[in-house]
Amino acid sequence: MSVDQITPQEAAAAAEAGALLVDVREHDEWEAGHVAGAVHIPLGELGDQLAALDPTRRTVFVCRVGGRSDVAAGVADRAGFAAPANLEGGLRAWEAAGLPMEPDGAEVV
Repeated sequence: MSVDQITPQEAAAAAEAGALLVDVREHDEWEAGHVAGAVHIPLGELGDQLAALDPTRRTVFVCRVGGRSDVAAGVADRAGFAAPANLEGGLRAWEAAGLPMEPDGAEVV
């Protein structure tokens, strides 16, 4: 089964409606800038931390361009998460859409 591929606008709307955004990039990438309100779980740590997430909550996975987050969404899908999604185009697309980043004005590295 393939996971949903959603646009930055759809991801922002999902977050407003209560979805959890999970950034799976490495620590240095996260610190350089990330989606406002996202949580950070590097892809390499996802297997150990997946159980701490609510599998019934819509979860959108985020990385720089969408590759690692697609893998993460697949892991969540196989673990039984309800409708995990991948942010298509990743943070580069999010930033290009002018959506909020932390810290304010951060640029994707």
